[in-house]
Amino acid sequence: MRAVPIEQHLFAFSSVAGIHAEGLRLRLAAQEASADLARRSEVLDARIEAFRQGATALLQDNWLDQYQQVLEQSLQEMGRLQRVSQRKRVKALENAVARAKAIRDNELVHVWAQARARIEAGEGAPVLALDEIQKIPNWSETVKGLWDDDRRRGLHLHVVLLGSSPLLVQRGVSESLAGRYESIRLSHWSFPEMSRAFGVDLPGYVYFGGYPGAASLVHDEDRWRAYVLGSLVEPNIESDILAMQRVDKPALLKQLFELAAVYSGQILSYNKMLGQLQDAGNTTTLARYLNLLARAGLVTGLEQYSGKPVRRRASSPKLLVLNTALMSASSEYRFEEAKADRSHWGRLVESAVGAHLYNTLTPEIRLHYWRENSLEVDYVLQRGRRLVSIEVKSGQRKPNLSGLKAFSKRFTVSRQVIVGEGGEALEECLSAPAEEWF
Repeated sequence: MRAVPIEQHLFAFSSVAGIHAEGLRLRLAAQEASADLARRSEVLDARIEAFRQGATALLQDNWLDQYQQVLEQSLQEMGRLQRVSQRKRVKALENAVARAKAIRDNELVHVWAQARARIEAGEGAPVLALDEIQKIPNWSETVKGLWDDDRRRGLHLHVVLLGSSPLLVQRGVSESLAGRYESIRLSHWSFPEMSRAFGVDLPGYVYFGGYPGAASLVHDEDRWRAYVLGSLVEPNIESDILAMQRVDKPALLKQLFELAAVYSGQILSYNKMLGQLQDAGNTTTLARYLNLLARAGLVTGLEQYSGKPVRRRASSPKLLVLNTALMSASSEYRFEEAKADRSHWGRLVESAVGAHLYNTLTPEIRLHYWRENSLEVDYVLQRGRRLVSIEVKSGQRKPNLSGLKAFSKRFTVSRQVIVGEGGEALEECLSAPAEEWF
C-alpha cells in the first residue's frame, strides 16, 4: 500500500469540512427564509382581512347602487383569488377598494345622486347640467356607469354635459358613451349674442370677435391681445391638441396657426405654406394639423367647390379664422388702424362672414369657396344638390359680380347673395344662421 503524503490528507479533510459547513449555512439560511416567509404571509393575510373588513364597512353606505356593486365585486374577487399568490390578491383588492373610494369621493357622483333624489321625491325629471366636464378625472367612465344604472332603475334623468375643450370632450364620449349621447356643437358667440350681453356694436364685433371673456378688455387693447393669445389660444393648443393628439412637430402646428390667422380669407396652397414655415414638414402633415386646429375651434381651411369630390380634396385651402379675434390679435393693426385700412378691414369683414357661416353650419350643410383663374366666389353653401353663392363686399365703390355670374353659368345655383354694398346688410348676415340662406 502506497503511503499518502500528509499534505494530501489535510487537504481532503479541509475540503470535506468546508462542504459540511456550507451545507449547514444553507440549511440555516433556508430556515430563516422560511420563517421570514411565514411572517410575511401573516402580514399579507392581515392586510387581506383588513381590506375585507373595510369593504364590508363601506357597504353600509348603500345610497349608490354602482358603488355597492364595485365593493361586492371586490369581495367576490376574494374567492376567485384563493389560488393566486397573496401579493396578487392584495394588489387586486387594493385596486378594487381604490376604485370604490374614488366613486364615493367623486363630486360628480354626489351631484348626480341629488338629481336622482329629486326624481324619487316626485319632483319630475330635472335637467342635470355639468359644466367643464373634461376637468373631472375619469368623467366619461363615471357618467357611463351612472347613466346605465339609471336605465336599469328606470330613472329618466336628462343630462347635459358641457366642456370648453372640444377634443377632450369628444374623445370621452366617443370612447365610453358610444350610443348614449347626442352631440350638440356650441360655436363661438355670434354678433347678436355679444351685442345683447355686452353692448358690442358691429365694427367692434368685426375686429374684437366673439370671446365673452375678453369683452371687458377691449378698451385696453394690449391686455385684450395678451388675454386672447395667452389665456385662450395657447391653452387651447397645449391642452386640447398637443396633450390629446400625436403631433410630431408641435412648433410647426403653432406656426401654422399663426400663418392661418394672419392670412385669413386668403387662398394659400400647402406648398406655399411650406415655403413660409420654418419647421416645415410635408403637405399631408399640414393638412392634418389644419384639421386639428379646426376641430379645436381656432382656424380651418375651406375646400374649393367642385362637382367632383376628389377635386375638392386636392384643392388649395382658403384659410379662415373661426373667430375674428384670432386674426386681430395676431396682426399688427390696432382697432382704429384696422378700420382706416380699407383692404385689411375688407378681409376682416370677409372673415367675420365666413366664420359666422362656418360656426352656424348644420351636419347636412357644407361651406366651400370657388375660384377659376381670376374669377372667385367668397363662399359657397352646399346642402345636397342645392347651392348658395355668397360674395362679401366691403369698401368697394362698385362691386364686381363677375365671379358670381361665372359660377352660376357653371353650376345650378339656388340663390346668389351679396353681403355689403348693394346687397344684404352685414348686420343681418351676421344674425342669420347658414340654413336660412337656402
